[in-house]
Amino acid sequence: MTSAVLVEKKKLKKPPLEIHYLGDRVLRQPAKRINRVDETIRQTAREMLQTMYSSDGIGLAAPQVAIHKQLIVIDCEPDNAATPPLVLINPQIVGASPELCTAEEGCLSIPGVYLEVVRPQVIEVSYKDQQGRPQRMKAKGLLSRAIQHEMDHLTGVLFVDRVQNGLVLAEALNKHHFSMQAVRPI
Repeated sequence: MTSAVLVEKKKLKKPPLEIHYLGDRVLRQPAKRINRVDETIRQTAREMLQTMYSSDGIGLAAPQVAIHKQLIVIDCEPDNAATPPLVLINPQIVGASPELCTAEEGCLSIPGVYLEVVRPQVIEVSYKDQQGRPQRMKAKGLLSRAIQHEMDHLTGVLFVDRVQNGLVLAEALNKHHFSMQAVRPI
């Protein structure tokens, strides 16, 4: 399925890309659609996966590494070499369940902060794969949450913007030396 972008699921001492953190303006800029899926895009996806695995993440959006393209990579099973990662280019949510669920989220751009966020339980997403072919999939559980979380990055939204308990949010951010002023509540 993603053979064109397979990388070894291991930590690198020096990942190829640098992750940006809450407060950095690059995280708030909207990503541009990708017009042509080519080897450059596949190489970017490979480097994003290597960076994600090196940081113990399960998802990474291009804006987090200062690449303003609609590209996300996800691997909900980073310890399972048999499960290929997902590469979603120009993803769009085309359907969402009315059922919502609350679960704890974290983000490679806000290390150490884990807070509850409410999101639709099931989504249907359309996207292009690493070969540029249109795809559509239904996602639930952790995969649904990871896709929604990473897609938020494509519009400059961070999970802390969705946290409803401002007191808990302020406490968690302060504890990890992040500023509440970097949050843009939705």
